[in-house]
Amino acid sequence: MRVYLDNAATTPIDPEVLKEMYTVMENCYGNPSSIHGHGRQARSLVEKARKTIANLLHTSPAEIFFTSGGTEADNTAIRCGIVDNNVKHAISSRLEHHAVIHTLESMEKAGTIKLSLVNTDSKGNIDYSHLEELLKNNERSFVSLMHANNELGTISDMERIGELSEHYHAIYHADTVQTMGHYRHDLSKLKTHFMVCAAHKLHGPKGIGFLHVNHRIKIKPFIYGGAQERNMRGGTENVYGIVGLAKALEIAYAEMEQHHSHIQSLKTYMIEQLRAQVPGVDFNGETAPDKSLYTVLNVSFPCSDMADMLLFNLDIAGISASGGSACSSGTDIGSHVLNAIGGDPSRPSVRFSFSKYNTKEEVDYTVAKLRELCMAYA
Repeated sequence: MRVYLDNAATTPIDPEVLKEMYTVMENCYGNPSSIHGHGRQARSLVEKARKTIANLLHTSPAEIFFTSGGTEADNTAIRCGIVDNNVKHAISSRLEHHAVIHTLESMEKAGTIKLSLVNTDSKGNIDYSHLEELLKNNERSFVSLMHANNELGTISDMERIGELSEHYHAIYHADTVQTMGHYRHDLSKLKTHFMVCAAHKLHGPKGIGFLHVNHRIKIKPFIYGGAQERNMRGGTENVYGIVGLAKALEIAYAEMEQHHSHIQSLKTYMIEQLRAQVPGVDFNGETAPDKSLYTVLNVSFPCSDMADMLLFNLDIAGISASGGSACSSGTDIGSHVLNAIGGDPSRPSVRFSFSKYNTKEEVDYTVAKLRELCMAYA
């Protein structure tokens, strides 16, 4: 059996998305910036997709800008949001994706900003009192905090962060790469200035995403070279990728409750089976359904002697998952997220992440293999 449990890294493309993209690739090859019929046809598809996304998120199409993915969207929000609004102080956490934390660290190193890191607990939860303290005791800030941690699954309270940011006149960038298409975001109510999406996290194609820029904030382009995206991003639009992204988000919203229920049941079942069959197993981050992203489960194993070989042995068994060890050895510096929450470096950790295509039988197979491996190294 081959089992794919690395959906937080990327998801399989939905067949309906592929079908939609193939039709565009085959029949619509015009440049959206060209004024002739072929170009207008391509432009029409881009704008239709933008409108579809905006309607799903309860925002204006004018606030949606297509990018090459989540990393570009994060970089645009952070660099342009800070520089173009003359912000000198940023707040983030040690748990952020490298697209966020490395960008902020590079800006601090260049002397553009002072960076403050909000405290987090051993489960990856934000200390909101400390966040307010940082907002209160510094000049206007740029707040960059993810909605759900990509390694732990722990969820932040976007509404609370938004309220605090508004109260202290801060700019709020929410990294929603892991939750876009998995939770309903109503941008008419959320007090975010920037939100991001990567299509390949929700059964869409790689290399396409979008940045939502609230009309309350003004930024200049991050990439120059043309008037595309209403003068906000130079470069010919990835037409079939944009169409695929819109279709993937449309499907995600139409089937969200069904898939949420299915995936959460798999995650809960895997937790139960691991506890029953692998003595000493533990979990990194929150696991309660109301506090944790239902697609992610980070497991800490007691079999320390097999730490360096666990993912390799899972791969041999046909199981794809991601590492998350807090240990540092050789060129493997381990997970900065697990290090930040004080993860035990003697215990190997693996992130299993689920999608609508996973089954209970795959979970049973995976747990059985994990039990075998841990018993072999006991």
